Amino acid sequence: MIEPAAQPPIGSPPRRADNARSIVTLIASATEIVCALGLRDRLVGISHECDFPEEVRGLPVCSEPRIDPAEPGGRIDRAVRDLVREGPSLYHVRTEVLERLRPDLIVTQDQCRVCAVSLADVEQACSVLTHKSVRICSLMPLTLDDIYADFERVGDAAGVPERGRALAAALRERLVVLAAKLADFPRPKVACIEWLDPPMVAGGWMPTLVRIAGGEPVRVTAPERFRTVSWDEIEAADPDVVVLLPCGFSVDRTITELGDHRTGAAVRRLRATPAGRTFVADGNAYFNRPGPRIADSAELLAALLHPDRFPAPVGSAAMSWS
Repeated sequence: MIEPAAQPPIGSPPRRADNARSIVTLIASATEIVCALGLRDRLVGISHECDFPEEVRGLPVCSEPRIDPAEPGGRIDRAVRDLVREGPSLYHVRTEVLERLRPDLIVTQDQCRVCAVSLADVEQACSVLTHKSVRICSLMPLTLDDIYADFERVGDAAGVPERGRALAAALRERLVVLAAKLADFPRPKVACIEWLDPPMVAGGWMPTLVRIAGGEPVRVTAPERFRTVSWDEIEAADPDVVVLLPCGFSVDRTITELGDHRTGAAVRRLRATPAGRTFVADGNAYFNRPGPRIADSAELLAALLHPDRFPAPVGSAAMSWS
């Protein structure tokens, strides 16, 4: 779920490369960025959600959620709203682990207090550490351009600015090529749903990604925060294609959520569903994670929207649902 902060990312000027030899990442996209920059050997700690690439598994975990992520989506939403209303953070930073790891650089985010450990959480944790000063690099992606900029921001903070620029350029070029291939294709109306109970339409970079993949987004059509709507409003938008990609959920987890009679019935009412054009996609690994795999997300979406004209391996990342 995308909830942009009111302020831009803050932090001290980047240090020299030889001073950022140990890195902790407290958001899964940052872990993927660090590894894509060729810095896996510097990574000493991760968040509880970091699961890719495979070689990061087993690293010390430096955060934990205050709510049970295994609860049904509706209960998670209510618990999140209660905590936000009461004021406490949704996550706990394990300061004792940070104290032991003694990182030079911590990469976090200031985009969404619901999705991951926030900048404020990290600053509070660092204020009680006894070891040397820690550099904090905070990311706040809302648009596709912000994602490119975050690659460069992490590269700068880690002392490898040229790698950050190269990674951003490679992703940008890959998406430019994809958009060019699909420029003349028919453009179906697409509803990307990033939460089911209550239904929320994906915002942030997703409307841009839909257009790159050869579609036209409905309900949320510009880089803004997600929008909570009703299933009746989604039905009224009459999307040709529906992509269910709840934030933090795998394909299997989303299918379980659709087993709820009320939610499943609402999705089956959509015109796209009996036509075989409603898909469940891995929102956790791809679409909702603003890292290097955002290009994979666009290509996967293109394959769902234009399967006859743009075949691409989908594998376990998405499936039709009815």
